[in-house]
Amino acid sequence: MMSKQTMSKQWLPLAVLLLLAACQSKTPDAAVAATVDIETATSAQEGGAISAAPVAAPPVQTDIDGGTKWPPAKLTSGEAVIRCDADGTEKDAGIPLVDLEFFSVVDAVSGCQSKGVLRLNYSGEIGADFTALMDRVANVANRMGIRQRILDIDSSGGRIEDAMKAGDIIGESQWTLRIHKNAICHSACVLILAAGDMRMISGKIGIHRMVRIESAATSRAELSQELRDVHSQMKQYLERNGAAVAVADLMMTVPNRKLRLLSALELKEYGLDGTNAAQDDLERIKLTRRCGEDFVARKDDFVRTFDRQCARPGKALEAISACGLALRPKFDFPDEKCPADSPLAEYDDADGSGRGFD
Repeated sequence: MMSKQTMSKQWLPLAVLLLLAACQSKTPDAAVAATVDIETATSAQEGGAISAAPVAAPPVQTDIDGGTKWPPAKLTSGEAVIRCDADGTEKDAGIPLVDLEFFSVVDAVSGCQSKGVLRLNYSGEIGADFTALMDRVANVANRMGIRQRILDIDSSGGRIEDAMKAGDIIGESQWTLRIHKNAICHSACVLILAAGDMRMISGKIGIHRMVRIESAATSRAELSQELRDVHSQMKQYLERNGAAVAVADLMMTVPNRKLRLLSALELKEYGLDGTNAAQDDLERIKLTRRCGEDFVARKDDFVRTFDRQCARPGKALEAISACGLALRPKFDFPDEKCPADSPLAEYDDADGSGRGFD
């Protein structure tokens, strides 16, 4: 009969081989999964991306473009403040915006006309009234010729369908989206983030599964079909806004009482940080007609350098902006012919003189 010591010596090489095989059998996906950052939702508002037929909303842009008699609307899902500086260095408290009728919006925005830049701070949920807010502020900014528009958003999410409506409005009206260090953009808010022309992120971005409410389904099959329909709409929305459709699939893998925080690498890979690819393609066509091929080539070089050196997720927004402003002279910006189209033009005076943070 073999001694315990003899058996141990015979089994040791086999144990080593089994251990090596186990290590080699781990897939790259398993390695990545070990680094996934999952948090528990901290409030009832973070209990899933809500999917439902949108609440009856005030008319959107096609109905309010002309005239001043807009249907009554109020902001109740969050708080909005209008400011007229790009970087937040001005000390004024801004103008709160609750009543969304024409002259209330005009009064809040009019101070920004001479500076050529509008900054909208929004904190709250994504709902039909947020969609109306973005639509009406963008409408007045268009009328006043305010081309530089910044949305600083802090939101735990809301209704998916309303987020896609608001996102399409944002995508058509020239917004830079920013998530500050102490802000979040979770759940349906990520669809808003996808729509910005430029995204500057210092805060946390999180996703999770959608929850279907107010459903007409009477069976699991009917409920599944409803979810597939919304899922398909999300994919189409992400595609037309230059983000990866994989975001919609990834959302469905995270329990609705949890949050998966997206890493800096994922934000880049999914097209949720920095320059919006779809808008960049469109702008190249428009800029070539308006400012010439040399301008577009220099702006391309600037954007590549800015994304590589400045726009790093988690970096303070002030530092990102300062880095970009320091880069501009190397690429001959602001441009004399097209100052308003130059990179970071929102930090310039109305005449394109490049005031920066002064």
